[in-house]
Amino acid sequence: MKYIFLLISLLFSAQISLAQEETLTNQKQQPKIGLVLSGGGAKGLAHIGVLKVIDSLGIKIDYIGGTSMGAIIGGLYASGYTGNQIDSIFRKVDTEALIQDYIPRGAKNFYEKRNDEIYALTLPFDKFRLGLPTALSKGLYNYNLLSRLTFHVSDIKDFKDLPIPFFCIATNVETGKEVVLDSGNLSKAMVASGAIPSLYNPIELDGKLLIDGGVVNNYPVELLRERGADIIIGVDVQDGLKTREDLKGAPNVLLQVSNLGMIEKMESKKKLTDIYIKPDIRGYNVMSFEEGAYIIPKGVEAATIKEKDLLKLVPDPPFFRAPIKAQDSLIVSEIEINELQDFTRAYVRGKLKFKVNTKISFNDIVNGINNLNASQNFRTINYYFDEGSTKGAKRFNLFLQEKEKTAFLKFGLHYDDLIKSGVLVNYTKKKLFIKNDVFSLDVVLGDNFRYNLNYYIDNGFYWSFGFNSKMVSFNSNIQNDFNNGLTLTDLGLNSINIDFTDISNQIYLQTIFAQKFSIGAGGELKFLKIKSVNVGNTSPVFEDSSYFSLFGYMKFDSFDDKYFPKKGWYFNGELKSFVYSSDYTNEFQDFTIAKADMGIAQTFFKKATLKLQCEGGFNVGDKSINYFDFVLGGYGFASINNFRPFYGYDYLSLMGDSYVKGSVILDYEIYRKHHLNFTANYANIGNSIFDNVEDWLTKPQYSGYALGYGMETIIGPIEIKHSWSPETRDHYTWFTVGFWF
Repeated sequence: MKYIFLLISLLFSAQISLAQEETLTNQKQQPKIGLVLSGGGAKGLAHIGVLKVIDSLGIKIDYIGGTSMGAIIGGLYASGYTGNQIDSIFRKVDTEALIQDYIPRGAKNFYEKRNDEIYALTLPFDKFRLGLPTALSKGLYNYNLLSRLTFHVSDIKDFKDLPIPFFCIATNVETGKEVVLDSGNLSKAMVASGAIPSLYNPIELDGKLLIDGGVVNNYPVELLRERGADIIIGVDVQDGLKTREDLKGAPNVLLQVSNLGMIEKMESKKKLTDIYIKPDIRGYNVMSFEEGAYIIPKGVEAATIKEKDLLKLVPDPPFFRAPIKAQDSLIVSEIEINELQDFTRAYVRGKLKFKVNTKISFNDIVNGINNLNASQNFRTINYYFDEGSTKGAKRFNLFLQEKEKTAFLKFGLHYDDLIKSGVLVNYTKKKLFIKNDVFSLDVVLGDNFRYNLNYYIDNGFYWSFGFNSKMVSFNSNIQNDFNNGLTLTDLGLNSINIDFTDISNQIYLQTIFAQKFSIGAGGELKFLKIKSVNVGNTSPVFEDSSYFSLFGYMKFDSFDDKYFPKKGWYFNGELKSFVYSSDYTNEFQDFTIAKADMGIAQTFFKKATLKLQCEGGFNVGDKSINYFDFVLGGYGFASINNFRPFYGYDYLSLMGDSYVKGSVILDYEIYRKHHLNFTANYANIGNSIFDNVEDWLTKPQYSGYALGYGMETIIGPIEIKHSWSPETRDHYTWFTVGFWF
């Protein structure tokens, strides 16, 4: 009996051994499949379409190599994302932010907001020599996005340990040599491989200064062979040689020259590729990110053509990847910051605005990085995560490089119908006397000379100090004589030509309240002169006095854009008490002016935005000076004293020592950066209208409407407005160009 049992056991063991041997044989026979993805900028979005087909067929990829956009798409795929997930990711990204240094307006303080909203061009200026920026963008939007998406593999330092082993190619810009990135921080490697020269700043990694790998090896198929890939699927989105008909313009000629070497190498590289996929991306270029919805299907089409060959690579059973979920929050146990020369650790931590050992979102990380970038004090901002000192927490490692250039020339231009044309030249110098100070001088040359000098010591949440001196001047025909109409009546005129000059000098203290509101107080010395040449025998000078006042203010602004906001709200309130005057008119008595302006914007139906705005002001005292009264009318000019725009009436038409005004604006973005809008505004204005509720909280005395078209450009908005008023039946058309300053 025991012999029978022994015989059965031997037969059973033999069957198990044969099955194991057969399994090992099948595993050995299963070929290792490599995937190589070329660079090509936005054209590389076609890679996503190919990945979607590979996933749908159930093909298992064993190794990925990529360059530039191929490195970014390939790195996400290697970290565990499916083709469909990557498709969803790129359909939601801000395509404009991908190719330029995008800093959300909410990340900027009030000084930084002004800086970005009046200058069209900024250039380094050192030793009386103009420089050029290293690149258009630091690529922080891309880095923030990829860091968040690859956080789940942030502990993996050797890329062969990723869900799919991976490498990418970069170029050492100092030596011109190829650099293979297969270890370290995945997101940083992907960004370095895609750092297109002149578009993105070079990335410093392990002591090397790296740029786009496409410069030296845009299709690294040979490296996949070396790493053991038996069968290689290659996706090529590079341009071929252009014909003479296509070689129009210097950029196309330069691109052709730079591609010659790579195109020549591609013939031998194709021979190393078993399944070569070439999406038809003619008509698109490296910057066509906004065309992604059309480029991705091109990859699907090209892969489908090769479906017969791809089906041969499907294992039995087919391999289907499970989607992964990106992490939304984390706990930071420590913040490590490299040593800086000009900025303290407290300054940097204050900009980051998140605390250690508390749960924070990735949006908090991104907001902190944007705050640092908005300061414009750093030429490089990089970070990565590794294991923290407490279980489940991460250490946040921040690397900053301070800007070596601290002086800049900035330029802008503007035209409106009141102050006319002006070209703005600005000189800005940081660290003029101490670390945190900024000196800025605007000079406006054109129909009317103006200047604006600022010196500001930024102490963040502590009290900061500032000095401002500015001059505004213009000559215009207006329907207001700043004398309650008496001068116009005496002269029998409907309008008067005036020369207006205002020189104001302020010294103030400012701080941040509740991390959102800017509050400040100070003193102002103002010189005001108003004269006319068409007043007959009457004195041509209406006003020629100096005034000293004390003021306080509070500001808040969360609009995402100053000129065409889609969301947010703002508040601006000021109290100014005039305590002294040289009194040219012999009419001065102490008085105080209070005013406030607030608004809210909200977008609905994606492209339609409703903005509601209200404002008002009044004086406190026995008598104010007419020249400081509130004056309504016109559109498109920077704020001057108490002059306020009002549709339906010409510039400086309505005047009083108190007013209330409300506006409703409906803006529709008919095409990207092109706007149609309709505005209705209403006002009550006069003398002491708040003494009687019926004088202001009743049907408006004045109303006006406007239809407009606006276009966002690099020099600022270009707008045309046609307005009218039912009271006067007058029509006005105004045209403005550029940022308001």
